[in-house]
Amino acid sequence: MPFPYLHMTSKLFLLTLLCFIFAGYTAKAQGKLVFEKETHDFGTIAEGTQATYVFKVKNEGTEPVVIPSVQAACGCTTPSWTKAPILPGEIGTITAVYNSTGRPGPFYKSITVLSNNSEKPQHVLYIKGEVGPKDLISAITPEQKALSSRLAVGSTSYSFGNLEKGQKPVAKFLIRNTGRKPLIIQGVKSACNCVQYRSSKAEIKPGEVATLELRYAPAMLGEQNEVVTVLSNDLIMPNLRLTLKANVVEAKEAKASKDMIREGK
Repeated sequence: MPFPYLHMTSKLFLLTLLCFIFAGYTAKAQGKLVFEKETHDFGTIAEGTQATYVFKVKNEGTEPVVIPSVQAACGCTTPSWTKAPILPGEIGTITAVYNSTGRPGPFYKSITVLSNNSEKPQHVLYIKGEVGPKDLISAITPEQKALSSRLAVGSTSYSFGNLEKGQKPVAKFLIRNTGRKPLIIQGVKSACNCVQYRSSKAEIKPGEVATLELRYAPAMLGEQNEVVTVLSNDLIMPNLRLTLKANVVEAKEAKASKDMIREGK
């Protein structure tokens, strides 16, 4: 009896076709993480530097992407990342902080980023550089100093006023390269280990202006004066000191922390 056979064959064909269509739609409807760069070279940094770099990643797919975990290859590197879903077209960040204390010499470290992107659920980022002596400036010649980049900032302090504990405000400082070579911000140091940075430009050309953001996460209550040392390849003044001031108080009510962005003057 050929007719039942043909009917069954048609059903199987339609079912197979629907499976292919669904699979094709699923393959297209997903997030896609594209990193601005996958390797960052700090160059030579002074021992003791908390070298920090922020990797930017864009979702160029059609569905939100969630990053549930970021794993550093060693305890010398501390990662933090965007916890909220990265929507299509939006940008997230992965921050890597390398602790160079007691680690002289070259380093090359990996950071593994895990996501719900089925096409590529794992990305590996790298930071590298060399840890030099604590005082690098003593070996610099006058000629090298004359050709150096120079970091200039309008103000070296900023007051947040009253802050509720749990808030993570950001102070913005305008910085300028008044030197003759490109300026690179290499990291920040603070006694509280509660400050992270981001520069609007990875490399600031001579005469250019960039924005330096300092994100402050105070852990102590009361009046706080945090001295933040900004490290750069400025051979004349490689350690620029900025001061963040705040009066940290208990949160008045339980609520989600909100970031505040303020302009440094």
